[in-house]
Amino acid sequence: MTDTLPDAALDQIFRTARTHNAFSGQIDDATLRSLYDLVKLGPTEANACPARFVFVRSREAKERLGPALSEGNFEKTMAAPVTVIVGHDLRFYDKLPLLFPHADAKSWFEGSPDERLQRVALRGSSMQTAYLIVAARALGLDAGPMTGFDNDKVDAAFFPGTAVRSNILVNLGRGDASVLYPRSPRLSFDEAARIE
Repeated sequence: MTDTLPDAALDQIFRTARTHNAFSGQIDDATLRSLYDLVKLGPTEANACPARFVFVRSREAKERLGPALSEGNFEKTMAAPVTVIVGHDLRFYDKLPLLFPHADAKSWFEGSPDERLQRVALRGSSMQTAYLIVAARALGLDAGPMTGFDNDKVDAAFFPGTAVRSNILVNLGRGDASVLYPRSPRLSFDEAARIE
């Protein structure tokens, strides 16, 4: 990997990509599977891959999600072709014999305090959410991540009786650029970074 991506690709993924609030279109199963197949390749701590994804597309699933949404996120989420619930599995370490076979990585986490498991799982699923957004853009989809929802209600509706807890929701589809606000400012290099 020595070549920089062409400007058109960098524009699509970062420079001209935006967080959308209005969507149209449909997303088929093959696209969702292709999306996951890209996301799963991103690095996580000890290759733990703690994120668990629910692609909410059916009317019935949207109706289960609706009561958990904040007022400002309800309409756009109900209208989005797909909403991805990105959760994190607090028992991610059960999969480590498969995912990290060259060491006994499961023993690094099994029996750990809940706050350590929560920290590792949440950090990893947040990274995987970022990969999801980048991968969606690479596949020609627009994304609208959000955290304005009741986690307990989402967990009760989609992860009952499991060790999975919701983290972030991401609406996917074809974004409507006509309703976008101007891009908000970003910090300059000197404001946010330094080279030592």
